Amino acid sequence: MSDRELDAAGIHAPQLRASYLECKRLNSLHGKTYYLATLLLPPGKRPFVHALYGFARYADEIVDDLASTLTVEEKDSELRNWSEKLLADLANGKSTDHIGAALVDTVTRFEIPIEHFRAFLHSMAMDISVTRYESYSDLMEYVYGSAAVIGLEMVPILGALSPDAYPAAEKLGIAFQLANFIRDVSEDLDRGRIYLPLDELRSFNVPEEMLNERRLTPEIKEALRFNIERVRQLQREATPGIALLAPESRACIEAASELYCGIVDEVEKIDYQIFDKRAKTSTYRRLSVAIPAFGRALAARRANPNISKG
Repeated sequence: MSDRELDAAGIHAPQLRASYLECKRLNSLHGKTYYLATLLLPPGKRPFVHALYGFARYADEIVDDLASTLTVEEKDSELRNWSEKLLADLANGKSTDHIGAALVDTVTRFEIPIEHFRAFLHSMAMDISVTRYESYSDLMEYVYGSAAVIGLEMVPILGALSPDAYPAAEKLGIAFQLANFIRDVSEDLDRGRIYLPLDELRSFNVPEEMLNERRLTPEIKEALRFNIERVRQLQREATPGIALLAPESRACIEAASELYCGIVDEVEKIDYQIFDKRAKTSTYRRLSVAIPAFGRALAARRANPNISKG
């Protein structure tokens, strides 16, 4: 994060700037598509989006990366202790945590409900102990906290022209998460998890044992097609909500929607061979989305000279 971005956001205290820089580092390292989309925002908005990502990524690292050598009980304890401290910091309006300081500052500035972060941390705790979801409604308890609330947290930063922007953001967050589940079936199996609802899999004659064999079958392909259409339907329902965001934020979310939901296009391009290949968005597609989006973002900024510059 450049000094220009921090200055444009009104972030001046050295320790606070360091926290925002750490959040940006996590975003640039782990969230390449998300990071690319964030660059389409005015400089003064970017640090706050990085803060949200840094929080989410660090919690995820506790569950899957930093604590990979720990027992379930040790992971649960580490996540619970960090969560309790961070929620207390959010309630108190200050934090010395290397991630929490930026998050608390962002939440305070934009009056983001603390309940969203409590829901997210609940879902992260579920990832430690819950490995299967019987139905879509069961899965939605997890997805609400892991993805929908992230959309809800983003809206105050992006700028809402109507309350209807919130349910649209929630749907788009769910679509992003479901697209990841489709792409990551094999990787999730490595972690002992299945996120596709078991009752829906059975309706396509896909028992758990068939997934564990990691061999694409006509039945698995049909189940994937069904879930891909769900992603696209959620995206269609969410798309009108982008127009309800501040003009300078729309290009960012348009690009994120196309690239994140576009993961399912990449699954189709590899003929659903999710056990043998990882569906990836090509550099060409990233650029073909990002370049015109950057033009729209610049036009929006020129149309409103009061937007944070950079």
